This record gives sequence, C-alpha cells and structure tokens, in this order.
Amino acid sequence: MSRVTPNLRAALASVGVALSLLMLKAYAAWITGSVAMLGSLADTGLDLVASLGTLWGVHVASAPPDRQHRFGHGKAEAIAALFQVVLIAVSAIGIAARAISRLLSGETTANAEYGIGVSIVALVLTLGLLSYQRRVIARTGSIAIRADNVHYQSDLLLNGSVIAALVLDQHAGLAGADPLFGIGIAAWLLWGAWRASSAAIDQLMDKEWPEEKRRAFIAIASQHPELKGIHDLRTRTSGSHDFVQFHVWVDPRMTVAEAHRVMDEVEARLAVAFPGTEILIHPDPEGHSDVGKTLPRELVEREVP
Repeated sequence: MSRVTPNLRAALASVGVALSLLMLKAYAAWITGSVAMLGSLADTGLDLVASLGTLWGVHVASAPPDRQHRFGHGKAEAIAALFQVVLIAVSAIGIAARAISRLLSGETTANAEYGIGVSIVALVLTLGLLSYQRRVIARTGSIAIRADNVHYQSDLLLNGSVIAALVLDQHAGLAGADPLFGIGIAAWLLWGAWRASSAAIDQLMDKEWPEEKRRAFIAIASQHPELKGIHDLRTRTSGSHDFVQFHVWVDPRMTVAEAHRVMDEVEARLAVAFPGTEILIHPDPEGHSDVGKTLPRELVEREVP
C-alpha cells in the first residue's frame, strides 16, 4: 500500500473543505437568490474541481519515472491546471451573464442573513485550510499545493465580497450592489484563469527558469577551480521537479576519469543548493563550441563566467 504523503493529505483536506462549502453555499444561493452568492457557489464548485485536479496531479506527478516516461510525470499538474482554467472561464462568463440579466430586470435578493452566515463559515474554514497548506508547503515545497494555496487566498476576498454585496443590497438599500459584485467576481475568476493558464503553459512549453535562479545556479556551478567555463545551459520544470543540463569546459589533457570526478564534485555542490534537481553535465575540451548544433551563439556566450 502506497504511503500517504503530506502533499496528498493537504490535497485531501482541500477537497473536504470545498465539498463542505459547496453544500452550504448551494443552500444559501437558493434561499437568497443572490448573484454574488451564486458566483461564490460557482467558485466553490470550481474549487472542488481544482482540488480534485490537484489531488490527481499530486498523485500522478509523485509516480517515479518509468519506461514510457523517463522524465517522470510532473507535467500532470500542468495538464490538470489547464482543465481547471476551462471550467473557470466558462463559469465566469455564466455568472456575468446572470448578473447583467439581474441588473436589467431589477430583481432583488432575500434572506441576506443566510448568505452572510454561510460566507462567515467559509472564511473560517478557508483560513484553517490556508494555515495547514502553508505548513505543508514549508515542509515539502510542493508547487501543486502552493498553487492551490494561492487559489484559496482569493476565496477570502471572494467571501468578503459576498458579505458586502448582501449588506449593501438589503440593508443599505443599494439594489444594484449584488449584481455589480457578481460582475466583479466574474472578472476576478477570469483573471485567475488567465494567471493559471500562463503558469501551466510555461511549464508545458519548458520555459526557462527565472533569470535570478539561473544566475544563482551558474554562480555555484562555476566555483569549481577545474572548470574553464560553462555554456549551453538549459533549464526546465515539470511539476515539482527541476531539470538542468549544461556543458562545461575542462582541460583537454584530463582523462575521462578525471573529468568524471570533476563532474561529480560539481553535481554534489549543486545538489546542496538545488535539492531534488536532476542535473546532466556534458564535458567539453576547453575552447570547443557546439554553436550551430545546440544553441545559437547569443544564447551560449552569456553563460560563460
């Protein structure tokens, strides 16, 4: 039987919270008729799907490499994210359409106390989940759980907006407040979908690490006294796994065994600063260049210390 990891426990907790809130908000949306609450219900439904996607992604991404997937299964997280993005975008458009219809018809909400009560419960449960997720992130560094944590942070603002919409609509007499907040929530969801899609596409397209992280990697790698230069650095991320490959220049008079020793020492230093990163180093005799075979010159020269 496979071990339940902290990441899996955090993902299961996320599913449990989303399922509980979905039932509460469905009742509140039905009894109040609030577009803002409907938007919050839709967001919670998407939270549930997103949490299930995170659970699936964490589970699949944690599987070790096999004969068909030599680089592992980390991109399962990005695939799940893109699926979530489609659902978020469709729901946001539906909420905006409903809100505009409410503005034109002049319908009002009812029983605001139910919606406010449910939103307060949602705030408390979300705060508890965020606290637990932060502990797991600090322990494991999981990208999937970190993304889920960011998503649930937005729920704090969302639930606060529902409370404000209901108070303004029923107790302050501002009849258009609820649908206007509904439109705002739809816009927020679309913005979140855009951010999520950008991150997922970057990973699927093997986008390079941020420049600061690349420079830190090069700085450590180039500290070895027997290295004459570094070039053809390539980096990418798949799920929570990082991959790096690069060429180094060494003394042409080195034996294969001596060059291998240097590579092992460089990898050992990098493993301390970048734990869990899969590193592939190719030694070249000093001055040798693969320009035209690997990377264009403008991408090669800047890596040389």
